[in-house]
Amino acid sequence: MAINRDSNVYTIVFATIMVIVVGGILAFLSMSLKPMQQANVTNEKMQNILQSIGIEETDGVTRQEAGAKFNEFVKRRVTIDFGGNIVSDKTAAYTEADRADKLDAFNINLRKEYSRFVKPIMNQHKGDAAAIEAALKASKDVHFPIFVCESNGETFYVLSASGKGLWDDIWGYIGVKADATTINGTVFDHKGETPGLGSKITEDWFQNQFIDKSIVEGEAFSPIEVLKPGKEKNNHQVDGISGATFTGVGVDEMLERNMSVYYNFFKTNKEF
Repeated sequence: MAINRDSNVYTIVFATIMVIVVGGILAFLSMSLKPMQQANVTNEKMQNILQSIGIEETDGVTRQEAGAKFNEFVKRRVTIDFGGNIVSDKTAAYTEADRADKLDAFNINLRKEYSRFVKPIMNQHKGDAAAIEAALKASKDVHFPIFVCESNGETFYVLSASGKGLWDDIWGYIGVKADATTINGTVFDHKGETPGLGSKITEDWFQNQFIDKSIVEGEAFSPIEVLKPGKEKNNHQVDGISGATFTGVGVDEMLERNMSVYYNFFKTNKEF
């Protein structure tokens, strides 16, 4: 019996079969490539952490090299909450087995936590700093990772931050010296800032401005401010990006909110 290729039934059956076949192939490819994609994400995060230490040994480390070098420099992974309580502390090398531990500092997803928990709290108590602080301190869903790094007998700490730029998420890793107050290196990134404007937070000239800046004035916390270009700067200020005022404001807010938590932790835990 000849098949009538012009009939509606034939068209529907053929389309259904093609959808099933193509869908199956795409699902198979997605599952097959997932381990590789996860490895790339992991290596990129390790790369950013290593580069933000701000030392010659990790300057320019590639994504491919990062996996092998990470445990060479990162000797301790600590997770604290907003109140400065340690909720996870690991000194063993990071391995695939640690991926299941959601409180492991390396597994903390600050972008997700910011979107799901921090931002709603800030919106709910907008303008009331005391209420925001109290709500964040009460939350069990807000975490701050600390990576304790060593090189040539020196200790460095890599801290993390996440916030909101003009269009979408911005985030960064901040390396500080053993005094936990002097910045030694930074790596910033974004999801959707304007090309040629806000996207420039990823460029060396912007990130290098933070090196040797301090988050302390005397004994008090002094956040790094991102100011309009051209103004005279002190040891707690850097140049913003021309035409990207809102991205600069986002970096400013992100650093103040996150670095204040780290400052309070190190001030209270001087033996750390």
